[in-house]
Amino acid sequence: MKAENAGKPFGFRDKLGYLFGDFGNDFTFILSSSFLLKFYTDVMGVEAYIVGIIMMIARFVDGFTDVAMGRICDRSRVTPAGKFKPWILRMCIPVAFSSFLIYQSRLAGLPMPFKIAYLFVTYILWGSFFYTSINIPYGSMASAISPEPGDRQSLSTYRTMGGTLAGVIIGAGIPILAYDQIGGNTVLNGRRFTVIAGVFSIFAVVCYILCYVLTTERVNPEAAGGQRSSLQTMFVNAFRNRALISIIAASVVMLLAQLTMQQMANYVYPNFYKDTTAQSASNLTMMAAMIIAALIAKPLAGRFGKAEISVVSNLLSTAVNLLLFFIRPQNVWAYVAFQTLSWLGLGMFSMVSWALITDVIDYSELRNGIREDGSVYALYSFARKLGQAAAAGLSGALLSMIGYTQETAFEVSVVNGIFNMATLVPALGFGLLALILWFWYPLHKKQVDANVAALKAKYEKIQKKGVTDSDERNH
Repeated sequence: MKAENAGKPFGFRDKLGYLFGDFGNDFTFILSSSFLLKFYTDVMGVEAYIVGIIMMIARFVDGFTDVAMGRICDRSRVTPAGKFKPWILRMCIPVAFSSFLIYQSRLAGLPMPFKIAYLFVTYILWGSFFYTSINIPYGSMASAISPEPGDRQSLSTYRTMGGTLAGVIIGAGIPILAYDQIGGNTVLNGRRFTVIAGVFSIFAVVCYILCYVLTTERVNPEAAGGQRSSLQTMFVNAFRNRALISIIAASVVMLLAQLTMQQMANYVYPNFYKDTTAQSASNLTMMAAMIIAALIAKPLAGRFGKAEISVVSNLLSTAVNLLLFFIRPQNVWAYVAFQTLSWLGLGMFSMVSWALITDVIDYSELRNGIREDGSVYALYSFARKLGQAAAAGLSGALLSMIGYTQETAFEVSVVNGIFNMATLVPALGFGLLALILWFWYPLHKKQVDANVAALKAKYEKIQKKGVTDSDERNH
């Protein structure tokens, strides 16, 4: 790998900049994954299963746009700013504005077919086109900032912390600011939510600009040599790549569990417990759990391996959610305490998850002889979209199955069904994730260390050959 900016060593500036990138991403992504279903069922009056279907369709559209954007990134020329960074600057305003368009409460009184069509168009515009065009380059950029595994682990940790900060602001702020008490029930205020969505879009643009300014791309992926593969070859290589396929499966079930937990929080607290203050507090305790995870993830990953610590942490989350289901605490603060333990388990995996995909990129290069950061990351991103689709579709379908509507939102049978969904689905997802990482995913610590050594030897050989060829030309 060729150093493009050798005069700027990797450091805190890069980590902080990369943090701001996911901070910006999640001002729109977490808003959507956590509150879009709630907004459209409770404010716009659209049935939950319809919202879920639209979110699923959009995620499948992403299958094409993610891969297309990955190929565009791989074929983009290297500019003075790098190969991936320019896309962040180009697309930050479109992704933020399209997110704001989704949450227009003043349209709630219009005919249902119009509201459904409006959600379909704006949601796909935001997620399948503009968000994809900034998230794929951002994720691919990690392997261009530094080739060192330790640096990439730091970037993964800071990326997760950026997303966590956005999650805390959204998760703690909206329950306090966007709900009203009406007739003893806690109800979402649509007009206020629209204003909040606009503010978050402005925050997203600021964060993207900080990411662009603070990070430096040092590695040129083209330095590895070789021709870019065709689209067909890329898919053939992907399906033969055990590491990539297993991490794709892991991502699907992880997001199924995580996003269901996030989405159901918007129903458990206001509907089951009738307490959004506790919901706000739970997001602060989640932040504390993530900070603890950030402090211990890197040393534990260095000693035991990223996949190994992820297995243990997900088994913890599985146990916590099963306990919640059987205990069914009536005190909301007991529920908050259990949720904090669950977030600690998830946080350990989250801190290393983005470093896992850089391990997969290295593994793929050793297998195929070609380094295609954008294409591999695009396939991984598509997997995450499948997880999002599954979570949205499942949550919407189950809410409809238990009879959730604006009119039945506080009936006993409905709120008990909400509690069951909020505990059993995450327990199943986290347990399955642990099994995938232990029995299917091949890049445990020993193999990762061997791959890093092999790539270093490869690039040292390329560098020496380049020096020799240069000397021969000079003579």
